[in-house]
Amino acid sequence: MEKNPGMETEAAGQTLQENALERLRKLIVRRQEGQKRRRLHVIINPAAGRDEPILKTMNTAMQEADIDWDVFLTKQAGDAHRLAQEAVRAGVDAVAVYGGDGTVMEVASGLMGSGIPLAIIPGGTANVMAAEVGIPGDLISSCALAVHPSPYVREVDMGRIGDRYFLLRVGMGLEAAMVEGADRELKDRLGVFAYGLSALQALSNPPAAHYRLRLDGEEVEAEGLTCIIANSGAVGLRSISLAPNISVSDGLLDVIILRNADVGALLSVAASMASGNENRENLLRWQARHIEVEADPPQTVQADGEILGTTPITVEVVPAAVHMIAPEPQQNP
Repeated sequence: MEKNPGMETEAAGQTLQENALERLRKLIVRRQEGQKRRRLHVIINPAAGRDEPILKTMNTAMQEADIDWDVFLTKQAGDAHRLAQEAVRAGVDAVAVYGGDGTVMEVASGLMGSGIPLAIIPGGTANVMAAEVGIPGDLISSCALAVHPSPYVREVDMGRIGDRYFLLRVGMGLEAAMVEGADRELKDRLGVFAYGLSALQALSNPPAAHYRLRLDGEEVEAEGLTCIIANSGAVGLRSISLAPNISVSDGLLDVIILRNADVGALLSVAASMASGNENRENLLRWQARHIEVEADPPQTVQADGEILGTTPITVEVVPAAVHMIAPEPQQNP
């Protein structure tokens, strides 16, 4: 009897999925007798840049962990923020979000100040915030973490620029040009590498500026191609950071200026990011809680991948704004 290649492929796919679900069942930590049954809202961005069977995996995780859960889909910008606020009013025990950094940011801003933990299930292009707090990049492990009955919860700062909030960073000049160049289609096809390609395009005509900074009242001036105000140092690649010792939980924002972008300088910065060493020759760095920036000429400003306008700007930190479910910190022997 002649074999049907299509049926063989489908059967192989089903076997892989069943194997993945069996691995998930083994990772689930069950609640102990007497522990309250948890209630969880899951907010899903269906336009997220991954193609994977998320609902079947989530349903298995919730059933195995005996969690009462509801699913909500976003349709447009602002929905995730609204749904998170509705979850707060409903008195849920936690909120999980499946999507990219933009969706995570909306949910975090909706939960801000509530004390309700946020679980990230990475589903976007770069998933920078998930990498920052150590969330596993695969669906199985991140779902298992999200449904843990007694999860480790980390306090995470946010930043505020005008009436907008951000989790990752604000960027001007070169970094904003990179964000403008990495359109949705490019990110869907290339993932995190889309930003690298956009950076190369932006570098074809690097815009220099004179920055005037006020850092907690102290005035500083510097020349550079880009100014970044970072809550997170993560760039979407595990163990790679903009600069060493940037923390989302220290109550401070890090201000970084890239002084020049010739090939040698960029290679030096890339090497320092990979090694975790400070690069004082090509990067200027300060820390502050309240930051004002002027640029001459004025520069485009982005926050967490969204173009907001142009300089001047005022930015401040919001300490311990949101609680995030994360892996337990590794204890040094």
